Amino acid sequence: MPLLDDTQAHQSKLYYEFAHLYDRLFSRVFYPRIELAVQRLRIEPGARVLEVGVGTGLALSAYPAHCEVVGIDLAPDMLEKAQEKIDWNGWRNMQVQEMDALNLKFPDNSFDYVMAFHVVSVVPDARRLMHEALRVAKPGATVVVINHFRSRQKLLAAFDTLIEPITRKLGWHTLNQDEVFNDMPLQIQQQYKTWRHSLFTVVVGKALK
Repeated sequence: MPLLDDTQAHQSKLYYEFAHLYDRLFSRVFYPRIELAVQRLRIEPGARVLEVGVGTGLALSAYPAHCEVVGIDLAPDMLEKAQEKIDWNGWRNMQVQEMDALNLKFPDNSFDYVMAFHVVSVVPDARRLMHEALRVAKPGATVVVINHFRSRQKLLAAFDTLIEPITRKLGWHTLNQDEVFNDMPLQIQQQYKTWRHSLFTVVVGKALK
């Protein structure tokens, strides 16, 4: 295990050493937002869904039983927790795989939905993640990103910059929304916050081919 200061975001101590605490720390913060975003999609029966950065499977219970879900992540300890959830609940429509989000091992045009929940800030190259997500998305597929982006308000943006050294040590960095989505083959259809003062934005788009 490298020293934390030398660790890339997606290899951080938060995601590898604290897998057993992840759900306790983040389920109340992240899950209600994810559940609402997934419910609003009205995923149709038989749809193939990819969740990039599935982690411990915190979001898995949000998906309807009538779709096929594949979750990928680099952290084996996190995936072990996700597999335990799948086994415990008997979710036969779900599977998880160890895989790099920046180098997906799926053919082009494989999925009807691609999800990236709270993950674009923890990989070393958010744009490459988006390119890979859009490559494996079918034409017209729905792509959903939930993330904290740098505020367009100057004072809040300055605060994000101030705490950046701390957040990088914990395993994530703050991005401008344009850094992630500009010039991507993606038509953004919705962007919203699940409550007015939320730090996180839900971005829903359609893959263009």
